[in-house]
Amino acid sequence: MQVYNIDPLRDSRWVEFVKHCPQASVFHTREWLDSIRRTYGYQPVVFTTSPPGGQIRNGLVFCPIRSWLTGSRMVSLPFSDHCEPLADTDEELDFLAKYLHADMEHRDWTYLEIRPINGRFDKSGQKAGFCPANSYFFHRLDLRPSLDEIFQSLHKNSVQRRIQRAERAGIVYKCGQTEELLRDFYNLLVLTRGRHHLPPQPYVWFRNLIACMGEALEIRLAYQGTTPIAAVLTLRFRKTVYYKYGCSDAMYHKLGAMPALLWRTIQESKAAGSEDFDLGRSDCENKGLVAFKDHLTRGRTRLVYWRYPPPRHPSTSEGWKLRMVKRAFACMPNRLLGVTGRLIYRHIG
Repeated sequence: MQVYNIDPLRDSRWVEFVKHCPQASVFHTREWLDSIRRTYGYQPVVFTTSPPGGQIRNGLVFCPIRSWLTGSRMVSLPFSDHCEPLADTDEELDFLAKYLHADMEHRDWTYLEIRPINGRFDKSGQKAGFCPANSYFFHRLDLRPSLDEIFQSLHKNSVQRRIQRAERAGIVYKCGQTEELLRDFYNLLVLTRGRHHLPPQPYVWFRNLIACMGEALEIRLAYQGTTPIAAVLTLRFRKTVYYKYGCSDAMYHKLGAMPALLWRTIQESKAAGSEDFDLGRSDCENKGLVAFKDHLTRGRTRLVYWRYPPPRHPSTSEGWKLRMVKRAFACMPNRLLGVTGRLIYRHIG
């Protein structure tokens, strides 16, 4: 076998491959990759054993990130909760992993990072010298049972009763992609990130997502009167809906708007034929978010990111520069956090 590099934004074969590959997710699509390129300037590349002109059988997609703050590296894939290496056989996966290991020796990258989801890469990665780097909790909800069965599976006090509380409060619901909805969503995102002393993603990122993803992206907002109080942004690919961003105004948490929004998302996604609700990754230390997702699902799994070479300090993947920047965030007002987000996110990846 031989390894070839292809441009997934220009090679139409990648679109067809992702469309039919059962392991592919929204994060492999040309639309998602183009959103990343437009916003952050990363140029995606796919490593495959499929020769030019032939049908693509496998592929690992990466984005190179060059940063004075966080180092130069290859990530599969920036700003993506997971990105499964796409290969039918263990032989192909082993070969691609070993190729990446060998190729790394001739590059100026600090490391390679792969974000698999189903555990198939573990064995191939270990053979090629990759080691676990970061670990997260991952939640998903099966949408195939009836709506009544799904509702009864939700935590009674933390979810069911809060959904009913939102209904009694007369929460107004809107869904779409308009500039008004995006603006209200983003204002709530700034509030939420400010509570966690973190900068929000740049506004242009969401504009590019809307432009590239089209109808596969939906913004749902909950209003108390005319005041936006909670919002979620979801993506769709085939029969899976992806919860990508959620935000809210803490002053209105008692109204239960966020559980109500997610329940509305479940109802509409199921009606549209979706069978799986991907709730994404959660930092293991974020106990509030983990508990919230636990109340929506009946279990969690581990999402492990693999890296070559291994991090020098396995207990933390952050460099000292990035840790200092995060400490500075804690002292910033929300207005400055927004400005900082436009400058810092291309370094984070």
